Amino acid sequence: MAWGYLVYAAIDFGTAGRGGSGSSAWMFMALACLGAIACLFVGLMLVARLSRTLGITREPPAPDAPPRPVGGKRAAR
Repeated sequence: MAWGYLVYAAIDFGTAGRGGSGSSAWMFMALACLGAIACLFVGLMLVARLSRTLGITREPPAPDAPPRPVGGKRAAR
């Protein structure tokens, strides 16, 4: 909900800035845009963590794991 409000506020401040309301409207629009970007980033990180907790996604393999053979079992013969 916060992301939607910040996007709405950025649109509203941008409209006010184009209407000649002054440079403060452009500053508020920039702040609302940065806030919306940060809010969307945090929201996506929370969704990723929640999907991992619920078992929808898995953790990536450990970097020290040996690489899988190319071609599978048949190519290894």
